[in-house]
Amino acid sequence: IAREIHRHSKRSREVMVSVDMGSISESLFESELFGYVKGAFTDAKEDRTGKFEVANYGTLFLDEIGNLPLALQTKILAALQNRAITKVGSHKPVPIDIRLVSATNKNLHEMVAEGLFREDLLYRINTITIEVPPLRERGDDILLLADFYLHKYTSKYEKYGVKINQKGREALLKYNWPGNVRELQ
Repeated sequence: IAREIHRHSKRSREVMVSVDMGSISESLFESELFGYVKGAFTDAKEDRTGKFEVANYGTLFLDEIGNLPLALQTKILAALQNRAITKVGSHKPVPIDIRLVSATNKNLHEMVAEGLFREDLLYRINTITIEVPPLRERGDDILLLADFYLHKYTSKYEKYGVKINQKGREALLKYNWPGNVRELQ
């Protein structure tokens, strides 16, 4: 019980750290996610805390995890299994306590079958799955979202009174929305 109370008190300082996995180059992956110590490489003039450590006692959001190359998937898996990271240039493990949330627009089960995603990593991150259907399959949500963004941007740009007429609403419902909500926005 004392351990859980201690964890809870640390969680009260909770942060959320977001990482776009598709935007981190392989050469910078470890230093960005795990950090590095001074002198680890030429430009390492001081210690740097990585995203895992920044998210300690909080949430680490790995966006587009399906874009992660196999070699780097192994490093994420090791950090999750060991509940520790090792900074570049160090041999000392740093314990981490994170809540991991990940997202992707890819079918990870198909990627596993094709040898593009580690099955053990999939099972490690796939505790709770929330599947959000594409916008084109969400019917009236399209109109609710369109109204939301219309209100947001008419307020932002002070263009009050702008409405979507019936013909426009019908067009929104018929469109395929390949870019989903970002395209609608």
